[in-house]
Amino acid sequence: MRLLLLGCSGFVGRELVPFLLELGHSITLVSRRANPFPALASGRLSCLQLDPADPQAWQHDGLDLALAQADGVVNLAGEPIADKRWTPEHRELLLQSRLRSTANLAAAMAAMAKPPAVLVNGSAVGFYGSSQTARFTEASPAGSDYLAEICKQWEAAAAKLPPACRLVTLRIGIVLGPDGGALGKMLPVFRMGFGGPVGSGRQWMSWIHRHDLCRLIAAALEDSAYSGTYNAVGPEPTTMAAFAAALGRALGRPSLLPVPGPLLQLLLGDGAQVVLEGQQVVPERLQAQGFKFDYAELSAALAAATSPAPR
Repeated sequence: MRLLLLGCSGFVGRELVPFLLELGHSITLVSRRANPFPALASGRLSCLQLDPADPQAWQHDGLDLALAQADGVVNLAGEPIADKRWTPEHRELLLQSRLRSTANLAAAMAAMAKPPAVLVNGSAVGFYGSSQTARFTEASPAGSDYLAEICKQWEAAAAKLPPACRLVTLRIGIVLGPDGGALGKMLPVFRMGFGGPVGSGRQWMSWIHRHDLCRLIAAALEDSAYSGTYNAVGPEPTTMAAFAAALGRALGRPSLLPVPGPLLQLLLGDGAQVVLEGQQVVPERLQAQGFKFDYAELSAALAAATSPAPR
């Protein structure tokens, strides 16, 4: 397939782009950086240095041509959720970086006589809000906090595609990989022997290994049976305390020292809720569809993510 990728030049993209190339796809990667993967050389990979949240970017001849030639699109564009304090300005950036990119893409596709056949669009398990007791499936209603509002508007923007385009929405959980995301931040502390659960430890973590997420995105692109919304999480959500204990075992290090919630609140403001609160989310539709996880168990996922040659 000829693919157009937006928002795939960071943590997920570092595995997704080479994985899709290995499968034989041709890729145009849109990024605000000129060459996100300088070590990745392929005649089937081209890069466009553009910001998809900027409406003017969609008048660029290269992007216009790439969209016209694309069989499928992957859109994960959006500012990282938990990297900075949630000032009013940053809250707006979190929303608009997702909303504008997706709205621009949907509008461009709606104006085409023959749009790409499929869009795989990102969302997050934050759609459901947080709870220590509820169990969420794809049929569960949206939450009422700011993360839920971001996800609702993000998904609504993607839903404005033309009917000829198959939409697959992935509500992504905590992605496990050694070089980014929550695990990437925890590994140095745990390797020094100072690791432990964040906050109370009772909050739920709904996670997916990055390789399984990449496999899911590829399946959603290639298999027309995928349509609608899916929880992109593994089948075994866990608590933060159990996650910290499993990570300590994987590294052969203690995991006894909790990271106090107030410290995270001081560093991240409202953004601390990403790790201080959580939700138990299950991949009901993926399991019904027969998707097989390579890393269904947390111990196997952490072993793979912390090995000397991780996937």
